[in-house]
Amino acid sequence: MKIAVIGCTHAGTAAVTQMAKLYPEAQITVYERNNNVSFLSCGIALHVGGVVQDVEKLFYASPQQLAAMGVKMNMCHDVLKVDTEAKTIRALNLTTGEELTDTFDKVVMTTGSWPIVPKLDGMQLDNILLCKNYGHAQTIIEKAKHADRITVIGAGYIGIELVEAFELLGKQVTLIDNMDRILFKYLDREFTDATETVLRDKGIELQLGQTVTGFRGVDGRVAEVVTTAGEYETDLVVLCIGFRPNTELLKGQVDMLPNGAIIVDEYMRTSHPDVFAAGDSCAVFYNPTHRHAYIPLATNAVRMGTLVARNLLKPTVRYMGTQGTSGIKIYDLNIASTGMTEQAALDAGMNVKTVTLEDNDRPEFMPTYEKVLLKVVYEAETGRIVGAQVLSKDDLTQAINTMSVCIQNGMTMNELSFVDFFFQPHYNKPWNLLNQAGLLAM
Repeated sequence: MKIAVIGCTHAGTAAVTQMAKLYPEAQITVYERNNNVSFLSCGIALHVGGVVQDVEKLFYASPQQLAAMGVKMNMCHDVLKVDTEAKTIRALNLTTGEELTDTFDKVVMTTGSWPIVPKLDGMQLDNILLCKNYGHAQTIIEKAKHADRITVIGAGYIGIELVEAFELLGKQVTLIDNMDRILFKYLDREFTDATETVLRDKGIELQLGQTVTGFRGVDGRVAEVVTTAGEYETDLVVLCIGFRPNTELLKGQVDMLPNGAIIVDEYMRTSHPDVFAAGDSCAVFYNPTHRHAYIPLATNAVRMGTLVARNLLKPTVRYMGTQGTSGIKIYDLNIASTGMTEQAALDAGMNVKTVTLEDNDRPEFMPTYEKVLLKVVYEAETGRIVGAQVLSKDDLTQAINTMSVCIQNGMTMNELSFVDFFFQPHYNKPWNLLNQAGLLAM
């Protein structure tokens, strides 16, 4: 059996590692544009800010390790065409310039995503950077050394983490986003207001509710960001607008969402029986809505890549879907969310209610305790939980992993009220915060 794997970051590495173990007789060939695999892009901000000194530790696998498992590693190879009917691949060796053609019995598309790059005046100027891979991380660090004023465009997780990293380096930082608040996709206003206050207190300039229309430069280097609301001087710009799936190779050959995300079933099969896909190139089944959605997260990618290997020859292990569970640490705030925000549910036309609870995380007789803000979103008619968010200076983010399980299993607020959670004064109160949220909804 010949297996071709196109792309080898999180989903690809997971698939290859497992397939090499499960199918030792198979001929597995990887095609990867870069000269590395498995880079944890979520660690870029930690590297930029100096928390992670050795960037090599952001890789958890290497081409040499995969090759030692018997995998043929075609690094620095750009796949030009995939013909799913003829079962052929045409690729370009970026080092030699030579083209090659290969055949496959099964192909695994783990081509990931790429940052959205807007078509704006001045985009050709130097010091306008992307933030996705190892090369980007190195460029950002080197350019930032010579920049006093840095502008980050996009207030999602990556943008916020970079803003903090740059501020810790002593830079003058401006954050621009077209929404009227940060982290709009992940958190409701109660949480973003608190987070914005912390960022402003650190001297970070938040320019929200405005759209970038172009860039102006001096001597070929960016010097000004122009938006619908003003102009901002800068020495360096990092674009963190979002990502789109890399799926042009399969366009018209398998079913996709309108944005190009490949639709897979619960066994990671596409609409073509010998084409599998995983990771940021795919749509995933989103449990809160019971529909497919595009949620590019490394956690989804490694699960899906592993499932490709398990289900390559026959349906074996079913994918349970995702809640889009995620977390972020911003200065001393620990924040996590799962499922839908109240705003997202309303935008989707759902009839939902919410419970918002602010309490101390431990009994007041303890020497120390911290405020915690918890919000749960649930269907008005059924009580089915569809989302939750938490914020505290103490790390209570694991509560959101628990809520993720609740959503995955279709639990209601009534059921949440009486789940068996332990009590110990060092950690919580007799009525766990999640129990309290359920009780408030009754």
